Amino acid sequence: MDVLWMVPLLLLPLLMWTSSTFVFYFKKFFYVAWMMVLALVGIPFCLLKSGGRDIENMRVIRFLVRHVKYLLGLRIEVSGWEHLQTEGPYVIISNHQSSLDVLGLMEILPDRCTTIAKKELVYAGTVGLICWLGGIVFINRKKTSDAKSVMAEAAKTMLDEQIRLWVFPEGTRNQNGDLLPFKKGAFHLAVQAQVPIIPVVFSSYGNFYLRKEKQFKSGTIKLKILPKIETKGMTADDVASLSDKSFDLMRTAFLEVSDSVIKSNGPLRH
Repeated sequence: MDVLWMVPLLLLPLLMWTSSTFVFYFKKFFYVAWMMVLALVGIPFCLLKSGGRDIENMRVIRFLVRHVKYLLGLRIEVSGWEHLQTEGPYVIISNHQSSLDVLGLMEILPDRCTTIAKKELVYAGTVGLICWLGGIVFINRKKTSDAKSVMAEAAKTMLDEQIRLWVFPEGTRNQNGDLLPFKKGAFHLAVQAQVPIIPVVFSSYGNFYLRKEKQFKSGTIKLKILPKIETKGMTADDVASLSDKSFDLMRTAFLEVSDSVIKSNGPLRH
């Protein structure tokens, strides 16, 4: 009986070595659980630092999250850092593949920058609370009128408080090897505030993470920060062309960096 407690300790490395499906669920569970623990640790620090909801709390969140990539066996390579050296408010747009995007986001998140996220996130326990404390803007994706009013308010806040906002214009997670058509909210936001757009592209996760096939290996994420796109002088009539231009630039960069990752590491083997 005294040795029974050793069985799980022996079984865990065996399963990690022999079952890719077990590894997938173990890493997913660990990621979610560890982020909740980090949020629990970070909440009192945010309250002590800012006394409540404040975009400056994103510094705390960024500091806490940056080590998580190592625990999951991931490496993040960034190019185009110089394009984030832009003064004043701006809108960052990026492609959206999974919750792992948070790791890349926190790797390069500028000061005084927060994100726009789905309203459901605020109910995600300690993670939801620390997101609220970090000033994350929550929108109801099911109600277009609500989303538009939130964006209009966000544009005013950007200018009044000199903040930056990170938006995922695809509107939902997508891991089909390409980009989904962009929704127009981020571009209306940038045009209303007359601030630049800075596109950020995450390479495909297909070389290490496949949700449907239950595969989660070690791997590399390449982040490419593209030159800013100015919106000064643009009006609502320019939003569609602005969206199309951003999509074309990001899609080209996505295919390029994804191909370079595959050439470096090879595709994920099943």
